[in-house]
Amino acid sequence: MDLQNYSSVSEFVLRGLCSSRHLQNFFFVFFSSIYVVIMLGNLLVVITVISAPNLFSSPMYFLLGNLSFLDMWLASFATPKMIRDFLSDRKLISFEGCMVQIFLLHFTVGAEMVLLVTMAYDRYVAICKPLHYMSMMSRQTCVKLVLVSWVIGFLHSISQVAFTVNLPYCGPNEVDSFFCDLPLVIKLACMDTYVLGILMISDSGLLSTSCFLLLVISYAVILRTVQRRSAGGVTKALSTCSAHIMVVTLFFGPCIFIYVWPFSRFSVDKLLSVFYTIFTPLLNPLIYTLRNEEMQSAMKKLRDRRVIFL
Repeated sequence: MDLQNYSSVSEFVLRGLCSSRHLQNFFFVFFSSIYVVIMLGNLLVVITVISAPNLFSSPMYFLLGNLSFLDMWLASFATPKMIRDFLSDRKLISFEGCMVQIFLLHFTVGAEMVLLVTMAYDRYVAICKPLHYMSMMSRQTCVKLVLVSWVIGFLHSISQVAFTVNLPYCGPNEVDSFFCDLPLVIKLACMDTYVLGILMISDSGLLSTSCFLLLVISYAVILRTVQRRSAGGVTKALSTCSAHIMVVTLFFGPCIFIYVWPFSRFSVDKLLSVFYTIFTPLLNPLIYTLRNEEMQSAMKKLRDRRVIFL
């Protein structure tokens, strides 16, 4: 399908994070370093899970490996271009490239939201139904749950892009962000997009809010169940689920804020966008590995095997 048939605008101008040349030089070095750490950290998690039989056969670590894989995509849909744009005076992106960014963002974010719900369900079964854990969370079940997360992410994303592509763009083409953010792009259309914008934002808001509520309910049930079983159970459950709860808070907080107030002009939106597209993929592997003895042990064995091989 030729996207240009629907629009006289062939490219968009991204305003980026700032206009100061000194800050852009600093951000180039800073975000280049962050991006390398993100990719290496999440790739290390994926390789560790695949190479360690005890982790790869565990439903929790199988899901964690998939989360790290999605985090690499989330960090890559816009960050490499943002880094390159820090060295450019004009930050341009083609119409097709803009639509691809929107698709990849909503696909990875939608899939990751559903995957986090799956990980919460995994913790619920492990803590509340330990005797049935391996039967309820078999490898076949885990694969199906991961596929469901990808399908939901795809359907959510394609519904956003289908409406955006067909809007007429014939006037302003400046996007006040470092990537093609959906609420900012549809505002540039040469028609009244208020109702359409509300519908599209409601789609994203419904997905994020419903997933967040399911997560809150899941962890509340876990804490309540363990509390009834033992006096010190809540502390143990919190210790077990703390990494998951922290990741959920860091991921959903910025997403819900941006899509509850999607048309605000506050610069805080840029900061939140940076946080959930760059810093969340950076923090996830740190949160899941620093306090996880099994991951640390598997990484040490992987390092030792590499040293012996060399």
